[in-house]
Amino acid sequence: MLSPLGKHHARLEISKDVLRERRTMARIEQRRSQNSPGNFYVDDSCIDCDTCRWMVPTVFHRAGEQSAVHHQPTRESERFQALQALLACPTASIGSLDKPQDIRQVQQSFPTPITANIYHCGYHSAKSFGAASYFIRRPEGNILIDSPRFTPPLVKQLEALGGIHYLYLTHRDDVADHAQFQAHFGCRRILHQADINRDTQGIELPLQGTEPYSLAEDLLIIPVPGHSPGHTVLVYDHQYLFTGDHLAWSAKTNSLTAFRRYCHSWPDQIQSMRQLLQYDFTWILPGHGRRYHADSAILRHELQACIAAMEAVA
Repeated sequence: MLSPLGKHHARLEISKDVLRERRTMARIEQRRSQNSPGNFYVDDSCIDCDTCRWMVPTVFHRAGEQSAVHHQPTRESERFQALQALLACPTASIGSLDKPQDIRQVQQSFPTPITANIYHCGYHSAKSFGAASYFIRRPEGNILIDSPRFTPPLVKQLEALGGIHYLYLTHRDDVADHAQFQAHFGCRRILHQADINRDTQGIELPLQGTEPYSLAEDLLIIPVPGHSPGHTVLVYDHQYLFTGDHLAWSAKTNSLTAFRRYCHSWPDQIQSMRQLLQYDFTWILPGHGRRYHADSAILRHELQACIAAMEAVA
């Protein structure tokens, strides 16, 4: 298994200083030359986590092995989205020359609705290598999926949405500030025993074995070892598959993909991927990589193609 600091891209070999203390803003003296002239910019602390690029592809793109601004916002909606990306950036690598007067409104926009009662939390954490976190609002108890940064604006909004009943952690790499969320909300954390380490020894609901676990009628946890020994995924309401680092949509190949370079066992991951063919879902909601939404039949076809591609390089 690669060390966690070899997690997503070569740029994700994050320094201990970045992991220990997140800066509040990008530094203009470190502004990358690849940025388009104007208000928004990315500095050279970027870890290439892809967050800003999938959040606002009209503004941010990849230049070399880091992100950069390729198009300054021209519409108010674009500017607002760029500010959301600024807040979401795990390493504070996005800067704005102007001091935004509406930053409070931008803060209050997280968690951002994706569909129905599912939200993107924003506030990605360097401790989780920039992984996305999600929030499900449900009458039986809300669920936080993987841990974002524990930051007051987000905590306040989550309180307003009814708090957190479960903190479900897909695997050991994306736990970030889990302990602070548990202490504040009193939520019950869920993580497979095979991925528990010293930092997560206090998990309230450790999972064991390889059989699917029904947390509730609308919540099914499926063990999918491969990326890590204890990786699991969550199916919500027979539609939404929260995949952590198991499966994602690739903008580069325009297909579903798995991360072979960052994998504990590729054969195990292939077998785990085959298991998902037993289930119907219409959404892929990953920690790293892009989301994907399609009819269940189309998604099944895409998953079969992904498995075939994985087997071809086994």
